Amino acid sequence: MANIVAIVGRPNVGKSTFFNRMVGERKAIMDNVSGVTRDRHYGQVEWTNKFFTLIDTGGYVRNSDDIFEEAIREQVELAINEAAVILFMVDADTGITGLDKEFANVLRRTDKPTYLLVNKADNVLKQNGIGEFYELGFHELYGISSQNGHGTGDLLDQVVTHFDEEAPEDPYEGMPKIAILGRPNVGKSSFLNALLGKERSIVTNIAGTTRDAIDTIYTQYGKEFVITDTAGIRKKSKVHEDIEFYSVLRAVHALEKADVCIVLLDATLGLESQDLNILRLAQKNKKGIVILVNKWDLVENKESNTASQYEKELREKLAPNHYIPIIFISVHEKQRIFKAIEKALEVYENKTQKVSTSKLNNTLLPEIEKTPPPSVKGKYINIKYITQLPTYNPTFAFFCTHPKYVLESYERFLENKLRKYFKFEGVPIQIVFRQK
Repeated sequence: MANIVAIVGRPNVGKSTFFNRMVGERKAIMDNVSGVTRDRHYGQVEWTNKFFTLIDTGGYVRNSDDIFEEAIREQVELAINEAAVILFMVDADTGITGLDKEFANVLRRTDKPTYLLVNKADNVLKQNGIGEFYELGFHELYGISSQNGHGTGDLLDQVVTHFDEEAPEDPYEGMPKIAILGRPNVGKSSFLNALLGKERSIVTNIAGTTRDAIDTIYTQYGKEFVITDTAGIRKKSKVHEDIEFYSVLRAVHALEKADVCIVLLDATLGLESQDLNILRLAQKNKKGIVILVNKWDLVENKESNTASQYEKELREKLAPNHYIPIIFISVHEKQRIFKAIEKALEVYENKTQKVSTSKLNNTLLPEIEKTPPPSVKGKYINIKYITQLPTYNPTFAFFCTHPKYVLESYERFLENKLRKYFKFEGVPIQIVFRQK
């Protein structure tokens, strides 16, 4: 994606507010606390029929008490290297700071077009005072307001002049979407970074490091797809801060948009109640699911049957949802992480497959004839015809007499037959009965 613009600057100058206004939704979390944005955050913007990718970054700092300082700075530098145009944001209320000057020196070493945005210049008095910022050494200076959009039109008119090639309206269109989910500190960001071979997300041992849902386009096995790192999802009773509350909302939103959910568990803790809540949420939204048991290298006294016994116990807790694949991995040792992605793509193919009507009837009607549905209240049920409905998730209609009398146990029988003859591993199946 050549049409990339990065917003950079010190903390609390309004970068995320500007980002949200440009992309037209509250994708980035905003708070008056310094350091809310940590990772690079991407969104799509359209201006005068030209599309580009906008990157929100964390506040650039030095010599602070923030333990994420160095990692945030690395993310900012990566965004600068990736971008074609840089938007350097400062604050009209506070004026020029030492950190602004220091960061300006960093940006002047790049040969990329850089626009100086003086934010919060939302009245005539402040507009008249922005001239002092020319001291930072940038000739392209714009007084704007991230809050109400003042001055952003003239800025965008200039930004899009740097884009020669046409960018797609939605660069993710048609790509499988995979979300990485789990409780805090199970290794979600480490898993993404291990796949990419670079620090796409900031990783520490502190729960809640990732706050936004971070999208990345990734190519593996000849296929391009979107993989989303998310914040850890805690129980509601344990969410105390506004920032964490919105982080969890972003994670749930990422789940709702995904085709396949990779749910990470901590091998040293096993399947806990919150893991089950996440899995139920994915099932409720009819998502493809893959379970990864991470930190397998930390499990002590492993024997040849340890994994099979562990899996057996997991499946007992997951019952009756035996269709979910389980893979044991170690992100730290990079064990089976690519197998995990291969399985997620396989689940996506299973989820999007269409089984022909003739194949369904030729395969399942003989099975139904051998084991017909039991009669209920003297009503004999005769299934005559089966077809897959044109829905986004695998849904099968069984046309029969007396559809309301089909027992739940027989519905499970039909689901098992569908799974036996057709590849639906990792995918929830919906069955409906209709009057013939």
